[in-house]
This record gives sequence, C-alpha cells and structure tokens, in this order.
Amino acid sequence: MIESADAAGTTARVPPVPVPHGSDGRGPVPAPSDDALLVPGETCWRIERADRHAVFVDAADYFATLKRAVLRAERRVLFIGWDFDPRIRLDPRAPGPAREDRLGRVLERAVAANPRLEIGVLQWDLGMVVALTRRMAPLVLLDRRTPDRLRLTVDTHHPIGGAHHQKIVVIDDCLAFAGGIDVTADRWDTPEHRTRHPLRHRPHSTRLRGPWHDVTSLVSGPAARAIGDLARERWESGTGDHLEPVTDVEACWPDDVEPFLTDVDVAVSRTRPEHGGTELVHEIELLWLAVIAAARRTVYIETQYFANRRIAEAIAERLQEEDGPEFVVLNPRTAAAWLEVKAMDTARAKLLDLVRRADRYDRFRLMVPVTEERRPVYVHAKVTCLDDRLLRIGSSNLNNRSMGLDTECDVSIEARTGDPREHEVRAAVLALRHRLLGEHLGVDADEVAAAVERCDGSLVRAIDSLVRPVGRSLVPFEPPELDPVERLLAETELLDAEHTPDRWRRVKQAFAGRRRRQRG
Repeated sequence: MIESADAAGTTARVPPVPVPHGSDGRGPVPAPSDDALLVPGETCWRIERADRHAVFVDAADYFATLKRAVLRAERRVLFIGWDFDPRIRLDPRAPGPAREDRLGRVLERAVAANPRLEIGVLQWDLGMVVALTRRMAPLVLLDRRTPDRLRLTVDTHHPIGGAHHQKIVVIDDCLAFAGGIDVTADRWDTPEHRTRHPLRHRPHSTRLRGPWHDVTSLVSGPAARAIGDLARERWESGTGDHLEPVTDVEACWPDDVEPFLTDVDVAVSRTRPEHGGTELVHEIELLWLAVIAAARRTVYIETQYFANRRIAEAIAERLQEEDGPEFVVLNPRTAAAWLEVKAMDTARAKLLDLVRRADRYDRFRLMVPVTEERRPVYVHAKVTCLDDRLLRIGSSNLNNRSMGLDTECDVSIEARTGDPREHEVRAAVLALRHRLLGEHLGVDADEVAAAVERCDGSLVRAIDSLVRPVGRSLVPFEPPELDPVERLLAETELLDAEHTPDRWRRVKQAFAGRRRRQRG
C-alpha cells in the first residue's frame, strides 16, 4: 500500500481495492506480485482481461479501422472526446466519393442502415470554441440536423479552467479505442510523416497541414467493457441520461487488425478532478511516480508537453543516482497555440534546466522528431515504456492539468514477475518502443534493437549512434531564452497550477526497497 496525504497534510492508508474481472467468470484479479506497478485503487482503477489488444501508430490506420467498426456496430457507439469534427475524412486513401467518407456522413449511414443502433458524441463544451476557429458549427447546432438515434452534445460538468481530455470510442461495449488521438481535424497522418502530404489538410481546405505523430490502442473483451463503463459514466455525468451496458453483442474484433497481444490484462488509469461532489482521482499521476521510482534501466516517453515540476524533480533525483535509469523524452519543438506556448513551453524550458543540471551521468535526452526535409513533427502521442515491463498509452500529458484538473484515461499492460506470459509481454513492450524509435529515426525497428544491444542496453547511447545530421531523424531540443514575463510564468505556474497532493517521497521509498531486494 502507498500512503497518501490530504490537503491538510494528514496521512492516510489507501488500501488496494479488489476489482472483479467482469462477467466472464474469470474471478477476482490475482494479488499483484511484489514488484507490480498496476494496483487497482492506487495506480489504476481496474485491471481487466483483453481478448485482443492492438496499437495504432498515427491516425491514418486508426481512422480507417474506426470507420469500418462504426458501420458494423449493432447497438451503440459512444464517442467521448476533447474535440470532434464531423467534416473530417476517415479513410482518404480509399477510393470513393469524399462526401461518403466524412465522419458525419458515416455516422448518419450507420444509423440509417441499422434501426437498433444508437450513436452518442460527447465533447468538452469549450471545444466548441476550437470548432468556431475552424468555421465549424458547434455540436449543439449540428445536433438539430442529425437523424434520430444520433446525438451530438457537449459536457459542461467540469471545474473552471478544466477540460474533458479523454479520447475514447466504445462500440457495443465489446470494442474500445482509447489513447491520444482525437477524432478531429489535423490528426490524420501516416508513419512516414512526409513533409508535405496531399491528404493532410483540413476539411474544405487545400492548405496542407504539418506532420503529426499520435498513438492509440484498441481492446476487446472485458477490458472493452470496463472502458465502456467509464464512457457511460461520462455520458451520464454530461447529459443526465443513464445508459445500460450492451450485453447481447458477441466478439466484434475487426478482421483486418493484427493484435499486438492476445489474452492480456489491461489496466485503466484515470484523472478525475474534484468537482460537484466527486472526489479527486489521480491514479495517472501515481502511476507516473511509480514508473519513475521503479525504473531500473530506461524510461521512454512520448508526450506533448514536459511541464510538470513534480515529475521533473522525480526524474532529476533518479538521474543523480550513480546507477540510476536513463530517460528519453520526445516532444514537439513548440506547442500549437499561443496560450499553450506561454503556459507549457515556458515551463519546459525551466524544468529542462533543472533536469539537465541533475544529469551528472549523461542519461537524459529531450528530443524532437524531424521529417526528411528536417521539418519538426508535432508529437501529440502520450506513450510510456518502462524498461521492458510496462507500456502505457493514453490521453494524459506531462503537465499539471493532466494530473488533477482534466479528465484523462490511460491504458497499460505490465509484464508481471512469475506470470507464464511474462517474457512475451516484455518482448512486446520492447518491440513497440523500437518500432516508435525506428519511425522517428528513419530506420527499421530491428536496427534500433541491434543498436541497443551494441551499446550494452543503453537506449541513450543507441539513439546517439543512430541520429543523423541530415534527413529524417531526431534532433536535441534546445529551449529558447525566456523574457521576464515568461520566466515569471514558469516560476509561478500561473497558467498550469498543481492540483494534487505530493506523494513522491512515499512512492520512491516503497519502490527503492523493491529495487534493493531485486538486486540482492
């Protein structure tokens, strides 16, 4: 168990919560092994079995699969999103009229073809402001034009300044997508990340958009039903309407999707702010702290921001250990909007200085992927690979609001010591890490793995050896000089304040003991 401190500084014991696997008859979740990071009631909400688990790197294949899955849905589809644009094309590489490929048209066709099907779209209310900047009518207006059984609505149930940031699609409670990809404009891209792609543009515009890197996951079985529970909870909170689970639809895995893993436990971790009588849930932050505390060799991170002081300080502490782990962080070169630049880029510059001063053994890299013509790729993915033992894909960023102000949903798999499938899961975690790095470095995943082996397991040295001065590669991030106002924002965190109690010391102490026992 990990102790927690409330706002008044009182220490309380937080016991793990036993959670059933669902209605599949598997029984309760087994007791976690001594080195488990994923513990229901602490670092995650629930652990459920996924019959199949897949990973989509970049949005092109995800959107195409989503289109086919929606058109095959039998009873219900729920979209829970930060942003949503019904005008986007889902599969622009496929032949056929553009109009029939647009998201809104696909949803209309789905409900028209199936009288039993209902589709709900729940968007963060201030996301309407984003929609207006793209000259799109808000969902509340679009909802008046949609057919029966297709409901588009907004969620106003959040603290002032907070956002609903989850990116979830649940189909018939038997299939669930969850990760970092919003079903909206500017997300579509392929892993090639061409500097200019003729299909990478906003609806009704010919202006090409920049390269965009993103990741999401797909699960089926009890894990999908768990994410369905979360989606229906959000729907009820936002609309007041209660939805019963879908129970009469069997396996619905897309035939053309190759599973990443099968028959694997998947943990769902959340952030839910204190608001309207609900208590703060910060499982995602606790998992971040556990990952840093438990790391033995390498933590690989893809994140839109590097702006959380608590996490940066925890990384800095581990970097000062003589035999501590390496940390590799991939970021975009700059945030996308002016306010984000002022809030997140200024914090990144300050925290990067803190971490680099602590990096006495040269084990930290903060890097930016670039295209063949050296144009920065915007990193929107939220991925963590801890050694070869844990993979997390979600909606949460490394900033303060993702830890306690916004709603977030991350999904993780863990290689548990003594599990018969331990080595298979470990191999899968490394395979995805090397696939992602190979994409960014412009080499095959096997070449990344070989470089790591040549460098005696050091991911930092492997990356250094594969970085190229020309063409597609990774480049070190160099922060700009901050003016006095920007330094003030970075110091005071006025635009991205902390919202959670600090439990780093307790988490670190718990995992330090585990690491000592494992070394002994």
